[in-house]
Amino acid sequence: MSDTKNIANLIQANYRYFVLFIFIFYIVGFAGLSVSATRSFFVLLTPFALLLSSFIVALFHGKFSQKAILVFVFIFTASFIIEVIGVNTGAIFGGYTYGHGLGLKLFNTPLIIGLNWLLLVYVSNSVMERTGWNPAMKVFGAAFLMLAYDVLLEQVAPQLSMWTFDQSPVPLQNYVAWFVLALLFSLAISVLKIDTKNRIAPVVFGIQTLFFALLLLTLN
Repeated sequence: MSDTKNIANLIQANYRYFVLFIFIFYIVGFAGLSVSATRSFFVLLTPFALLLSSFIVALFHGKFSQKAILVFVFIFTASFIIEVIGVNTGAIFGGYTYGHGLGLKLFNTPLIIGLNWLLLVYVSNSVMERTGWNPAMKVFGAAFLMLAYDVLLEQVAPQLSMWTFDQSPVPLQNYVAWFVLALLFSLAISVLKIDTKNRIAPVVFGIQTLFFALLLLTLN
């Protein structure tokens, strides 16, 4: 127990270095994706970037209670199943197809997409934890943050071989579904009182948002 506490304290003490590392990591990623000669290689690194970001956020989470683990597993699993249904039927988000940018697939769905949902739900709720809003406003705020993030991401996702919608522009149905799911997952976080206070989670959310915003300006 003492060793675990010492490691946790060491991680917190090196917060600035983790922030600097994430910042540099995404700068390198932005540079690699901005150049046509290296873009295809950096696209393949997308799952690694998601895994690394999630790992760093997890390091700063603190104690993983059994309840928190169950909720996180639920969000991961439920979102993956929803994506499987969505991509194979078009009934949830509209018609779309996943590319190779998110790695290995099962049932035409990247295995890592559940982690993407979990990370976004967690960091958006972590951002809201820094406000003085009441619980209901925090839930809606987190859902709106995720919706805004998706609106941005949808503009660059096809160029990063993540996914492509059958129609252009992206159907309103997709954004409605995103908001509803984000709201439900955030509600679960709130009702079950899952602690998302995390020093580095808002940083990761901000850097990722800036990353995709800059890519939008560069690739379009």
